Amino acid sequence: MTSTRERQRAAARARLEREMAERAAKARKRRRTQAIVGGAAALVLVVAGTVWLAARLGGDDQKQNVGDTAYAQCAYTVIPKDGQTKQIKDVGLPPAQQQDTGTQAMTIDTNLGPITAKIDRAKVPCTAGSFTHLASKGFFDNTKCHRLVTEGIKVLQCGDPSATGNGWRETDGTGGPGYNLAEENLPTDKRPAYPEGVIAMANSGQPGSTGSQFFIVYGDSQLDPNYTVLGTITAGMDVVKQVAAAGDDKAFAQQAGGGHPKKEIVINKLAMSDITG
Repeated sequence: MTSTRERQRAAARARLEREMAERAAKARKRRRTQAIVGGAAALVLVVAGTVWLAARLGGDDQKQNVGDTAYAQCAYTVIPKDGQTKQIKDVGLPPAQQQDTGTQAMTIDTNLGPITAKIDRAKVPCTAGSFTHLASKGFFDNTKCHRLVTEGIKVLQCGDPSATGNGWRETDGTGGPGYNLAEENLPTDKRPAYPEGVIAMANSGQPGSTGSQFFIVYGDSQLDPNYTVLGTITAGMDVVKQVAAAGDDKAFAQQAGGGHPKKEIVINKLAMSDITG
């Protein structure tokens, strides 16, 4: 007959064997879990590496495309309706995103002959974008260059949409679109700041007040460098000088200087070419 001590020893051995079996089972389960997790981690690393490599390989193309066609974010500030006068011609806003590479040709078809200019988008993306928008709306068509200055500075100013019809000489030169934009490409390091052949933007004298009015410089002019240099005249300067030779009526002599050109110059149509380069 088995003694009590022997039964106790047998029970202890059985418990020990069960515990060892349970520990072995847990160890096997832990190893399986670690293997699964490790494999998944390795898979994630492989996938991540593949994605990274694809991004690297494809990223160059994407970067090249951006490099080929870069864009500037432009702010066109709306003039509130209650602040718009009858001289304002509201034709909406240009797109806020404007290409800042390439060049455009501006063609001003006048009653005295064509005037053309070259515009570098890299220097004036927002102003060029504004001109392109306004030209597409016929904003400048059938308007007259309303101001000529022959003393101190030599400029012919155009781009006021209210300078139309038989009463155009009554314009006060405050016309423009329903928005303003900031100045670009200021010639702070140039002397003279506005040499002959430059086409630049007029403003009210306050920062961010550029609109649609522009001036063509037909003789070196040492203006303060506060006006966007839009581009360079490539042909038609003889037309501008023909108008300048006829003089002005001094209508603005007590204000900004100069007056209405005695020889009328009418913009039949102003067009902007597609962007090239």
